[in-house]
Amino acid sequence: MMYWAAGFSVSKIDHYRLIGVMTDYSTILMQVRNSAAKRILFLPHAIRQMAKPDRMITTAEIRMVIETGEIIEDYPNDVRGHSCLILGGANLRPLHIVCAPKDDYLAIITAYLPSDQEWERGYRKRKKQ
Repeated sequence: MMYWAAGFSVSKIDHYRLIGVMTDYSTILMQVRNSAAKRILFLPHAIRQMAKPDRMITTAEIRMVIETGEIIEDYPNDVRGHSCLILGGANLRPLHIVCAPKDDYLAIITAYLPSDQEWERGYRKRKKQ
């Protein structure tokens, strides 16, 4: 379906981007993957969260999410530096990773299994409080 905006036709996806409904996360995703290719640093909080007995998230799962996941939230003004939330699947379970790309490494801030109570179906959008 085509829409009209500012006198020219655009696709439905481009229309949503023009009105701010969809955000293009391709730049931050490229930064995340480039930083991860250099080195991945797991911050202490991430290690504690990954090691919880009900989670047991492996570094291989984190790498898989980085390589194949999608950014669902962007935090350009985070005090730790520009960071983002990535949704991905690993070992038949959904995972969320918050990470911050740096020049020489990717900092993994936290990793967890998204909750049905906090996230809408598909784990891409937070439930309204």
